[in-house]
Amino acid sequence: MESPFIYNKYVTGKNFIGRKGDITILGNLIGAGENVSIYEPPRSGKTSAIQQAFFNMRIQGKRFAIAEVNMTATRSIGQLLLQIGDSCIRAFASTPGEFADIAGRLLQGTHLVFDPQSYAETDSILSLTWDVDDEDIRAIFRLPYRLAAENSMRLFVIIDEFQNVNLTENGDKICKILESVMKEVREVGSPLCSFLLCGSQVNAMKEIFEHRRFFYRQVEHFALGPVEDKEIIEHIVKGFLASGKVIERDLLLGVCKLFKGHLWYINHFISICDSLSKGYIMEPVLLDSLSMILAVHEPRFAATMFDLTTYQVSLLRAVAEGHTKFSTSEVIAKYGLNSSANVRRLKDALCKKEILTFDEKDEPHILDPLFEYWVKKYYFDIKD
Repeated sequence: MESPFIYNKYVTGKNFIGRKGDITILGNLIGAGENVSIYEPPRSGKTSAIQQAFFNMRIQGKRFAIAEVNMTATRSIGQLLLQIGDSCIRAFASTPGEFADIAGRLLQGTHLVFDPQSYAETDSILSLTWDVDDEDIRAIFRLPYRLAAENSMRLFVIIDEFQNVNLTENGDKICKILESVMKEVREVGSPLCSFLLCGSQVNAMKEIFEHRRFFYRQVEHFALGPVEDKEIIEHIVKGFLASGKVIERDLLLGVCKLFKGHLWYINHFISICDSLSKGYIMEPVLLDSLSMILAVHEPRFAATMFDLTTYQVSLLRAVAEGHTKFSTSEVIAKYGLNSSANVRRLKDALCKKEILTFDEKDEPHILDPLFEYWVKKYYFDIKD
């Protein structure tokens, strides 16, 4: 029997909790041919939201194809082009003959070709015959639009961990050329292709889309809203009832507060509770489960802290203790931050390490809720 508390894969349908309004907005955006950017912390529900939007579109009888590219391990422009080309071609073709036909027609004059021997050995549709140039990049970004038009079918290109463009030889060039292609196709009509540019490094994505303003007016930012506590609690209660278990709703309010509504952590935590319990679930079971989930993640949290300088640790402590203004003489003196100029450098460093992010009011937020709990309680020993 499949557990209702799923945390090892994305969820759709009956397992998708809350965010109905968000999914409607996302479906409307991509259904209208808009390009979308989504940047949220790891495991916060980006993929589930996208797949739920697709799930709803299928129920409505809409036809479309999906090309997915994961840039987690991407470190070069050539590698990225091959990934995008491969995924887009596979969305509409399935045989070597069809692969060769598409590459020969739609990538003619580029350094990207279909090599039967390479395909047989590596299963990669495209190969590079020379170093990548700007026209190769432009041709690959035009490819999904041309394939969608040729097949009269909407195509959604999902590029996950998009912030890794900055780890290639020239991330700015990639962004500028993709931006120019988006503008180019919109000038001749409403395209059948939409890009969904996703990233789990929030500050790196903000740097691309908000600070450097790439894709201005070409890509709509879609932000995931919080899932209401009552929906999370109802999900947990129903899941336990299915196996004959009962838990007090008041206890679950504490769970929602601790994890700040982060469903991946909550499902992970509750699945541990499920494995430890029979019948009525009491507070000691929750405490044991919390100890276990912390044991799983503590090495990662400790490694994060080992990587910080003394000044960075001091600023993080100031955040953990509730401060939002760090350049005041009192805060600088209390935490040994040295100077307001040093504070700016420390804020930038903790953002680059994806530990903190700052909102429009320049107030800090620790991105990982379980890390926030651990660092307050176990690292800094901050009393409530």
